[in-house]
Amino acid sequence: MATILITGGTGLIGRALTAALVADGHTVRHLSRFSRDGSGVKTFTWDVASGQVDPRALDGVDHVVHLAGTPIADKRWTTARVRELIDSRAGSARLLLRVARTRGHSPKSFISAAGIGYYGAITSAHVFNEEDPPANDVLGHISREWEAGVDEWSSLCRVVKLRSPIVLAHEGPLAKLAAPARWGLAAPLGSGRQWMPWVHIDDLVRAYQQAISDERMHGAYNVTATEQPTNRDLMRAVATALGKPFFLPPVPGFALKLALGELANVILHGSRASNARLLATGFRFEHNTLSEALTSIFSTHR
Repeated sequence: MATILITGGTGLIGRALTAALVADGHTVRHLSRFSRDGSGVKTFTWDVASGQVDPRALDGVDHVVHLAGTPIADKRWTTARVRELIDSRAGSARLLLRVARTRGHSPKSFISAAGIGYYGAITSAHVFNEEDPPANDVLGHISREWEAGVDEWSSLCRVVKLRSPIVLAHEGPLAKLAAPARWGLAAPLGSGRQWMPWVHIDDLVRAYQQAISDERMHGAYNVTATEQPTNRDLMRAVATALGKPFFLPPVPGFALKLALGELANVILHGSRASNARLLATGFRFEHNTLSEALTSIFSTHR
C-alpha cells in the first residue's frame, strides 16, 4: 500500500478519490489551506499566495495527486482572475516541487488534474487527441500554463496529466445544469450544437487510481466517455432522466455573454476529444452512455 498526498482533496473529485483510495488500503494525506480535524485523513496546510507549505507534507509520500485550483467558472475572466486561475494550478505545482527538491524527496509519480479546455473554447468537427497543440484563446492559455507547471515535476518522477471535461456527479456542474430542468425549464444553451464531452465521476476516480498504480502511464490522457453529445442532446437527456419536458427555445448566446463575459465561451463552444490513448492502457469506462450515467446519478440523488 502507498502513501498518497492529495492537493485539493476536499473538492468534488478529491473527496471521491480519497474515499476510493482509503477503501483500497492506502494512506491518504491532504494538503489544504485549512487544517481539518475529524476527517479521518491527516491534513497539512499550505498557502500558495505566500509560498508557505508545511514541509512535513511530503515526508514518506509515494505519489502526489494535484487537484488544487481556483474554480474556472465561478467569476468573470478579468486579467487578474486569469492570473489567479493559473497561479492556483501551475504556481501551486511549482511551489510543491521546490519543497520536494529542498527536502530531497522524489515520489514515484505526480498525477495532476488537467482540462479538455487545453484544446480551446471552440466548436469544431475535429476530434482532438493528445498530440494536438494547445489553443491560443484564454482557456487554452490557462491550460497550457497549468500543464507547463506540472511538467516540471518530470525532473523528479513520472508525470501523468488527466485532461477531463465536465464531470457528472450529484453536485458540481451537473447540479447547475439540472436546476432549471427540475422546474421543467431545460433548454439548449446558445446554438446547442456545441459538443459536450463528459465523464462520470466514478470513472474519473478510477482513471486516477490507474494512473497511480500503472507505471506505464505518462504524459497527457483525455478522460472522456466515448459518447459525446451536443449541448442540445445533453440538456434533453438531463430533462428526460428527471422525467421533465424539453421544449423551450435556446438561451441566447448574447445573453450569456452579457452575464459572463468571455467566460461564456466555455459554455457556448466545445469540441470532442478522443479517449483512444487512455483505452490503449486497458482502461474501460463503466459509464459510457449519457442516459445510463445520468440515471445512475439521479436515481440515488433526486
